[in-house]
Amino acid sequence: MVQKLDSLIETASQTAGPYVHIGLMPTYAGNGGSFKTEVGTNPITGNVQGEIIEITGSIYDSTGWALRDVLIESWQCDANGIFPGQAGADPNFTGFSRFAADGDTGEFTLRTVKPGSYVGLSGVRSAPHISLWIVSRGINIGLHTRIYFSDCDNSQDPLLCRIEQTPRVDTLIANKASESRYRHDIRLQGIDETVFLDV
Repeated sequence: MVQKLDSLIETASQTAGPYVHIGLMPTYAGNGGSFKTEVGTNPITGNVQGEIIEITGSIYDSTGWALRDVLIESWQCDANGIFPGQAGADPNFTGFSRFAADGDTGEFTLRTVKPGSYVGLSGVRSAPHISLWIVSRGINIGLHTRIYFSDCDNSQDPLLCRIEQTPRVDTLIANKASESRYRHDIRLQGIDETVFLDV
C-alpha cells in the first residue's frame, strides 16, 4: 500500500559546512588518502590550449569577515569557447575545478585556463566567464554566480545586459592584477553584494 504524501513533513534544512569538505575534499579536511586523486583538484590535465590564469579572492559575509570554510566549484568552456564533451574540445582541459578557501586567511585561488566566448542555445554570444557554485557553513542552499574579466568586452553579454541595476554588474568582474593574474572578491550581503543567480 502506498503512503499518502500529504502526511509527510518536509525535512529541515541545514547548512553545508563544515561536513561538506569531508565528503568532497577529504584531504583538505585532514582525511588524506580517501581517494587516490580527489575530483576537481586541477582542471588542466596536460598540454592545454590557451592562457593559463590564476584568480585569487575571498568571500566576505555582511560583517566584512572572510569565510574560511568555504568550498567552491567552477565550470567553464575551454580557451576556444568549447565545453568538455563537445566536438573539438581541448582534451587536456576538464572545465571543472573544486577548491577551498585557505583556513587561515580565507583566500581562495583558482588556477585554470582563461575561457573563450561561446554562442549559447539562444544564438547569442556570451562574454568569457566562469560559473561558480559556493557552499559554506551558514549557507543553506549553494549559491551560483559568475566571474567575468575586466580585460574582455562584456558589453553584449546576455546575462550582464539583464541586470537592471547596472552598477551591480561590477560585482561579477574580476580585475586584472598582473599578467595572467586576476583578483575577484565575492560579498554575500551588504554594500557591493555580489549578483547571485537563480538557476
